[in-house]
Amino acid sequence: MTFEAVLEELRQLARGATHAHTGLWVSAQLRQRISAGQLAPGTKLSEEALGEALGVSRNTLREAFTALHAEHIITRIPNRGVFVAQPSAEDVREIYRVRRFLEPAAIMWQAPASVDELRDIVAAGQMARSRGDIPGMAAANQEFHRAVVARAASERLNALMAQVLAEMRLVFHAMGSDPAFHEPYLADNLRLIELVASGDNAAAAEFMRQYLDRAEAQLLAAMAR
Repeated sequence: MTFEAVLEELRQLARGATHAHTGLWVSAQLRQRISAGQLAPGTKLSEEALGEALGVSRNTLREAFTALHAEHIITRIPNRGVFVAQPSAEDVREIYRVRRFLEPAAIMWQAPASVDELRDIVAAGQMARSRGDIPGMAAANQEFHRAVVARAASERLNALMAQVLAEMRLVFHAMGSDPAFHEPYLADNLRLIELVASGDNAAAAEFMRQYLDRAEAQLLAAMAR
């Protein structure tokens, strides 16, 4: 999706919004579009164009940029402007440090609940695989991990996971169109569902920890190449 297409989408959203267009609101809109893969790493975020599209002041936009910069989702380059970040290998290591605390813990302490939503998400990933839709597979996997954490029923954990997934979307660009990265995790997601459905949260949490270890190693190897 081009930056111009995102601007048009934001214009439509801003016209229909009924609440105050605060820095928090602006950062949420940009984070959502980065997480969805609509804004790729290296995309320049024009202050003038975004301010016009969203109907906000430069100060409000800069407040949003400050928040996203702290989350490592955007970067400021002196005399050039603001850009969607391009994560480094060390960024990947830090993301997975956070994920190894967050996701297994969310699984360990979640209350028993239906796994139907998780099964539906995996089915969407399988459909994407059958179409050869690599971005669709990546999106389904992102949604699966979001839903796993959401089962802990914590707004704070959900907010943290939204930040993590936005940065992960940028990392996925390093994998290009290689289905070998995303495809094996469909089977892993199904195995995790089985463990959760059985009520063995400890085994599910340990499986997630190993899953994240493998994913981190694979991403770092790809980035090294």
